[in-house]
Amino acid sequence: MKNLASTMAGTVFTVNVAVGEEVTAGQVVLVLESMKMEIPIEAESAGKVAAINANEGDFVNEGDVLVTFE
Repeated sequence: MKNLASTMAGTVFTVNVAVGEEVTAGQVVLVLESMKMEIPIEAESAGKVAAINANEGDFVNEGDVLVTFE
């Protein structure tokens, strides 16, 4: 399993994937909001979403695991 971690502290603005969904490398998985800016978080490689560890509105810190892939 691979984890996609937050690159910065911020609030989860949108979650663009669902558990079981196949994603491609570079696909925007979710968007963080930090200092009134929207930061897209992209999948590093293709895979299947196994778990979503953050919900819209959650505050996350740098390094927190956002999405787990199979």
